[in-house]
Amino acid sequence: MAGAPDIAARVVGQKLSEALGQPIVVDNRPGAGSSIAAEYVAKSPADGYTLLIATSSTHSIAPSLNPNLPYRTETDFTPIAHVANATNLMLVPQSLPVNSVREFIAYAKARPGQLNYASSGNGTIVHLTSEAFKTQAGVFITHIPYRGTALAIPDLVSNKIQLLFDNIVSGMPHVKDGKLKALAISSPKRSPLAPELPTMSESGLPGFESVTWFGIYGPKGMSPELVSRLNAEFNQAMQSSEVQERLARLGAEPVTGASPEQFAATVKADSARWARLIKDRKITLE
Repeated sequence: MAGAPDIAARVVGQKLSEALGQPIVVDNRPGAGSSIAAEYVAKSPADGYTLLIATSSTHSIAPSLNPNLPYRTETDFTPIAHVANATNLMLVPQSLPVNSVREFIAYAKARPGQLNYASSGNGTIVHLTSEAFKTQAGVFITHIPYRGTALAIPDLVSNKIQLLFDNIVSGMPHVKDGKLKALAISSPKRSPLAPELPTMSESGLPGFESVTWFGIYGPKGMSPELVSRLNAEFNQAMQSSEVQERLARLGAEPVTGASPEQFAATVKADSARWARLIKDRKITLE
């Protein structure tokens, strides 16, 4: 997988390689929304030598957007470890006369259809997070898809776009430069990467949650003993200060101590939430 998952795999893989005493090779297989990499792992021997670093996009969202995936996420993989979460900032232009989520909602309700929000493309977690916000807040804001959030920033700064949910690492520099305002974060708890920012729940939208999780899967049929050992090793690796510091640069917070069963339950709940939203909002990849 390209981008953050690939970098995260290299960060965690290096520490795991030290623990296991054998090299770990990160094989980046981008394309088709990362389904090429996932299919390769799904069809590999269940010996623990071929693993997948998956995200919300590949295992929680993709199945509801693409029923023709060449595998079934819930039956063709063995969940091993939940290793990290990444949250987003709710960003607005500095010139917009709002300073909180509540004020933004009131501002948008007074201007139905007049505001725009950006996403990194149809069906992305940025798109879905924005639609979840619209649904819970009861506002009508027009979707403008971009090929990545970085391309949307200039239009957000100039107030052509009025809302963007973006990763802390890529969004916060524009806040510190005074070009944008961050109103809240999308995780259920405040982030140590920006502890001064309230959560969406604290800001008047109870239960609002949108995080990108990173997790490790193997092919189906792996032995419980092997899964248990790998889970323990990944959890140990995530406690390393070096790993935590490098993940923080990606805007990701480590998850430690989660069992394979807890990871599977997290993904199941996440998948159900996004499936409901995709169906209710009639979201497609087109």
